[in-house]
Amino acid sequence: MALLQNIPALVVLERFPVPVLAIAEDGTILFANTAFGEMVGRDTDAVKNMQFAEVFHSLPADESAVSVMRAHAGLLVDLVHDDGSIVRARMSKSALLRGDDPVALATFQDLTERLWAEEL
Repeated sequence: MALLQNIPALVVLERFPVPVLAIAEDGTILFANTAFGEMVGRDTDAVKNMQFAEVFHSLPADESAVSVMRAHAGLLVDLVHDDGSIVRARMSKSALLRGDDPVALATFQDLTERLWAEEL
């Protein structure tokens, strides 16, 4: 238990084997782990230099990014890959549950290949 209590949260999030993304209300990307970067074809520094509207295809960019992420929790979202293609992924609920949290932190499950195969 002592080990878990002493590991910084960012270290744990980076080591998650699933894509993780944290976004502020203004659309600033605060954190993306390596798995998220790989899913969208970018390194984590490139993802962190992007804005909400550059990562999420066709989600409203005129509202709080945190509100938009909460409204689309559990749903399929379209993410923009570096090559311009669309990555379809299920976005989790935010791990930050309070209604007044100024940040949304979600995980993603890439369903692109599965959905593509089902369409054939």
